[in-house]
Amino acid sequence: MINNFDFIINDEDEVMLLIYARDSQPQDAVIDINAEDKTGVLRRNATDSIILQDIPEDVIDSLQDADSLLVCELSIEEKEEDTKIINAYEADINL
Repeated sequence: MINNFDFIINDEDEVMLLIYARDSQPQDAVIDINAEDKTGVLRRNATDSIILQDIPEDVIDSLQDADSLLVCELSIEEKEEDTKIINAYEADINL
């Protein structure tokens, strides 16, 4: 399984997390952020978690004022232009 991820911050200082889609469906997602060591754990559902390491400082700063994080799960395709959003959902933030 590919565990790559990326964060995007828009002009309104809102953060979106991009990850590859998983087999299970997201349900009651929560993200726990450790600002000191720049890590996080996205708990997609009761049985599936993703560890995030080396979270950029500007992302952590933007998450400080947010209640939730938009997560977009993408398909894995040979050509980048064929990539689709499989799931999009909000994860509650715990800092």
